[in-house]
Amino acid sequence: MAKLEIACFNLESALIAQENGADRVELCAKMHLGGTTPSLEIIKQARKQLSIDLFVMIRPRGGNFVYTMNELMMMYIEILELKDIGVDGFVFGVLTNGNKIDIEVNKSLVELAKPFPCTFHRAFDEVQNPLEALEELIECGFQTILTSGNATNVNEGISQLDLLVQKANKRITIMPGGSLRSSNLKMIEQKTKAIFFHSSAIIDDSKIANPIEIQKLKAILNA
Repeated sequence: MAKLEIACFNLESALIAQENGADRVELCAKMHLGGTTPSLEIIKQARKQLSIDLFVMIRPRGGNFVYTMNELMMMYIEILELKDIGVDGFVFGVLTNGNKIDIEVNKSLVELAKPFPCTFHRAFDEVQNPLEALEELIECGFQTILTSGNATNVNEGISQLDLLVQKANKRITIMPGGSLRSSNLKMIEQKTKAIFFHSSAIIDDSKIANPIEIQKLKAILNA
């Protein structure tokens, strides 16, 4: 049965996600920047109150995915701190100046995170050669790639998502995300045959996950 991850930008959304059947929470801050590392206090509160899996975004700022040495050191430190808290996984992604996978840095972050699994986030949608990047991320040790199919959203990237799932061939999980809602989930699931899906389930300006939307998403995946 396919599973559902909800991107949560506050503790309230994380609790709503759990209460309405989500399989996993991706906890972030600053939605307007596409997600950054949440505060340590929020992560601790989420860990205390959530029984479902809790993955945490490790991203020092918005903007591109090419980081300075100081920013990378922040990422290393945050992963070490959060391993002690007992989160279930990490979400991050580092590119080179040419928008290629920074294999050395990503591999070192994945190694540092062990035994916790890592998701490469939508930095993947910036790469120039997605199929090459797919193989490199498998080599780095990532377990999941969050992607809209190298497009603005999953609707536009649906053919690429289908191809990525085929090429991944169960060696890594391709998780469609990016404007994924109950209105298009069935189409995306049928076309791509993906087994894990990502949505914020936000349907208004509140920045809070909508419980009914989460229920609808789960109902589609459970059908």
